[in-house]
Amino acid sequence: MSEYYKAQRTRNLFDPKSGEPYKLSRSALELFMNCPRCFYLDRRLGVGRPKGYPFNLNTAVDTLLKKEFDIFRQKGEVHPLIKKYGVDARPVSHEELDRWRENFKGVQFLHQPTNLLITGAIDDLWINNKEEYIVVDYKATSKDEEITGLDHAWQDGYKRQMEIYQWLLRKNGLKVSDTGYFVYCNGVTDTDRFDNKLDFEISLIAYEGNDSWVEGEIAKAQKCLSANFVPEAAPDCDYCNYISAVGDLTKG
Repeated sequence: MSEYYKAQRTRNLFDPKSGEPYKLSRSALELFMNCPRCFYLDRRLGVGRPKGYPFNLNTAVDTLLKKEFDIFRQKGEVHPLIKKYGVDARPVSHEELDRWRENFKGVQFLHQPTNLLITGAIDDLWINNKEEYIVVDYKATSKDEEITGLDHAWQDGYKRQMEIYQWLLRKNGLKVSDTGYFVYCNGVTDTDRFDNKLDFEISLIAYEGNDSWVEGEIAKAQKCLSANFVPEAAPDCDYCNYISAVGDLTKG
């Protein structure tokens, strides 16, 4: 067994006999919704999907955006992007914001019926004149077309991400607007030269969230983890389909 999978097996896995709250991240819940089998193998048996390459450029964009919006937060001013789109919002300070932004900590809430501690790290927090908090998420990509909406199926996960954050903040006692925003940075590639810089076209995309599904999926995820059998794979799971195809071809 490789060192990677040895490490996987020693991390915090779900034990149905334990009475301690079990931490379940927003991304782990998304994994359950994408494929229960991959979720069970990962969180119950310690065999996760192969790690992809880190998106270092995306991380750099996130870091710089946080620094930029923090400047306006400290001044109590509205960011020019918010003014451009005529949005009733401004970056807001909160004593928990730094922790809520931190990976592996984030916003947390213990869901008592399942004893699952749900977590998720937000990118930013704004507020409107109704004193409603607004969840903001940063996205970075490079597409030929202008990005003005979330119309592709692969962006459904972004919507669920927003809704889980809204749910978490509400469970922490905040009055949260149904409307969240994506700061979408699209890398420009139609210039003649690089000149040691990468320019972006930035869009602000509003999204009306509905978090009514969240608790139902948490309950399903807990039921999946508590079972003593590996569940069926999602029909469209590339990972499980690959393993199945390899198994079929290598049977003796």
